[in-house]
Amino acid sequence: MSTTSDTKSQRVLIIGAGLAGLVAAFELTQRNVPVLIVDQENANNLGGQAFWSLGGLFCVNSAAQRRMGVKDSRELAMRDWFGSARFDRDEDYWPRKWAEAFVNFATDEMENYVKARGIGFLASVGWAERGAGTADGHGNSVPRFHITWGAGPEVVRAFADPVKEAEKKGLVEFKWRHMVDEIIVEDGKAVGVKGRLLEEDDKPRGVQTSRNVVGEFELRGAAVLIATGGIGGNVEKVKQCWPKERLGGRVPEHFVIGVPHHVDGRMIDIAEKAGANIINRDRMWHYTEGLHNWDPIWPEHGIRVLPAPSSLWIDATGKRLPPFLYPGCDTLATLKYICETGYDYTWFITDQTIVAREFALSGSEQNPDLSNKSIWQFLMQRVFSSKGTIPVQNFVKNGVDFIVRDNLKDLVDAMNELAAKTPNPAPPLEYEKIKEVVESRDGQFVNPFSKDAQAMLVNSARNYWPDKQSRVAPPHRLLDTAKHGPLIAVRMNLLTRKTLGGIETNLESNVMKPDGKPFPGLYAAGEVAGFGGGGVHGYSALEGTFLGGCIFSGRAAGRAMADLVLGKKE
Repeated sequence: MSTTSDTKSQRVLIIGAGLAGLVAAFELTQRNVPVLIVDQENANNLGGQAFWSLGGLFCVNSAAQRRMGVKDSRELAMRDWFGSARFDRDEDYWPRKWAEAFVNFATDEMENYVKARGIGFLASVGWAERGAGTADGHGNSVPRFHITWGAGPEVVRAFADPVKEAEKKGLVEFKWRHMVDEIIVEDGKAVGVKGRLLEEDDKPRGVQTSRNVVGEFELRGAAVLIATGGIGGNVEKVKQCWPKERLGGRVPEHFVIGVPHHVDGRMIDIAEKAGANIINRDRMWHYTEGLHNWDPIWPEHGIRVLPAPSSLWIDATGKRLPPFLYPGCDTLATLKYICETGYDYTWFITDQTIVAREFALSGSEQNPDLSNKSIWQFLMQRVFSSKGTIPVQNFVKNGVDFIVRDNLKDLVDAMNELAAKTPNPAPPLEYEKIKEVVESRDGQFVNPFSKDAQAMLVNSARNYWPDKQSRVAPPHRLLDTAKHGPLIAVRMNLLTRKTLGGIETNLESNVMKPDGKPFPGLYAAGEVAGFGGGGVHGYSALEGTFLGGCIFSGRAAGRAMADLVLGKKE
């Protein structure tokens, strides 16, 4: 077993080569501060989770919004954010500060900051997390989800390219397959890291790699930044932190996994052992529309459906989900309801017309038209196609969670067959009861007037012309299979994704100690810090705010560490 050591002290050490770490490195190298980036994975994983994302960014009063006729403002966004966050703890002091700062950044600087790096957006702005149905509650009042042209890989490229250029100049060094186990603290200051060298493993991006140890290392620097992500790839950790009193009274048994295996949350505990304050461990963001990936990359690989609002959503027992728990509206309220049923799955009952128009899939690899910047593919698959994108068609054909039938009776029978193979299945669905639910829903979709809140939501969504054109299907009866069939049922699983709590930091991304004082030399950014402050989202997110949180907190960390190294002088 070999051992390596390094005693250089003027550079900054960054743990994690994901988006937050790259943004911090970019900021540092803009001021000629040397950087060493260590990561337990191989170089194929540069950019971390951000690479796999759809590339959505939360911007307020953007040029694209104004072109779409969307009237957004700092005040409205701030109200939406705080109505969703519901900060209610003493430890929310810094998360509140971060929330206000992030909304201001999203209003004043985000658009120009990323466009200066070469990022462009789709012409239309998406409307995610449409809300809980109240003016002061959870949700986006207006469309704010700006999808990057090029998806997650383009967001990564925007910051990775200048960091790679800095590497050529000798300002940046990468050390892959270095797994940090300890933050070195001397005289109360973070001065370096120790850990294990892992054997070389050149597996493709996202694929689980070896943990065989071949040596040890020790590295030192002027400051240490933790930018290693959350706990979403570690199901046991997710279960350990699950707030069962708040989310349904029990810990779910079965998840599909929305992030690679290496998103293990180790550095949160390592930072705590070094003296960092960890807050809001129980705040998490997991999705309710997860699919088993028919072509997985990492273990239990799950893909999220990003739904528009027309599908009929029933729980495992056959009951329709109540208002305002409709597709794309209130993720955590829906998660709570599902957990309260005692089962870890639900069903969409939908049809070909809705799937073609309203089913988008998370993940850059599931959106090759966006990732490849193909206008032709985008138009043919998203605007003019009657089948949906090729990846959606592949899931309908190959996905274990999809059932396609010509009539409701056969659909329900097949749903019962699939449910019987599910861990902890509910009693079989009764056809006559499901038929009543479907017919009741259908009766509210035959004209523009309705007492049904979901029908009103669909009509409201179509008032936004981009949604009417390409995202939300015209209102229709599910049982009108001659025009809109076949019928499709989709088993929706719980899918792990984001950590909303973590290492507490001040507005400079400087880690805080339990006594409320800054931790000299130690910084944290991205998901490991709850995307800023130890939980900038509070209890609920507005979407587009995860990549944005990595960018904003990574930028703050990079600038603060540059000030530290340079003595606040250029």
